[in-house]
Amino acid sequence: MFYGAMKLSIGGSLKLAFRPWVEGLENIPAEGPAILASNHLSFSDSFFLPAVLDRKVTFIAKQEYFTSPGVKGKLTAAFFKGVGQLPVDRSGGRGAGEAAIKSGIEVLERGELFGIYPEGTRSPDGRLYRGKPGGLARVALLSGAPVIPVAMIDTEKVQPPGKVLPKMIRPGIRIGEPLDFSRYHGMDGDRFILRSVTDEVMYKIMELSGQEYVDIYATAAKRQIAEEAKRKAEEEKAAKAAGLDKAGKQPEA
Repeated sequence: MFYGAMKLSIGGSLKLAFRPWVEGLENIPAEGPAILASNHLSFSDSFFLPAVLDRKVTFIAKQEYFTSPGVKGKLTAAFFKGVGQLPVDRSGGRGAGEAAIKSGIEVLERGELFGIYPEGTRSPDGRLYRGKPGGLARVALLSGAPVIPVAMIDTEKVQPPGKVLPKMIRPGIRIGEPLDFSRYHGMDGDRFILRSVTDEVMYKIMELSGQEYVDIYATAAKRQIAEEAKRKAEEEKAAKAAGLDKAGKQPEA
């Protein structure tokens, strides 16, 4: 009931304000379990996708959204529960991963839609990164549910990182045909099978999104970007201390 109210208020407002376009809605089953595996460009992905679907979608969200103190924390927790988010502690390594898998299977056993971002985190630069096999593939093989690839288009342009006010850009969503991995039933412990399943899904997402694919994890890319930014800042600081301009030349007297 709360989800329906939130969908009408938030989802209706998003559709009215941003008018997201959608392709492939017919690929979402009218009933029964399915896994929606999407690229991840923006915080808003978890709101735009449910807004255009008739059925409830449950995503996993970091536990901090549900445990912050004070009135604001309680309101935030109520909001995320209302829009169908499940709290999972993602800081505990394998234990956290197992909790996420268990949560996903429980959603699917209820005959509902489970949303997951195989990249594990938002793309730092708009490119598509290597999918993590532990979550998506294991949930698919253990549940037997079909995997529906989803591509979010231009959602990162709606509210770029660090910006408070959103831009009135029309994002898009492409939904691919369901993928059946029943041929791998009982092989959820084989890491090569898990990688194969994940790569097949990521390839379909790449086709739908048109993104450039990078064969490293997004978390590693974020570290590289942060390290490069730190290196440049240190170089500029050293150059300034030495009396040099950004071009590396001694400033004129």
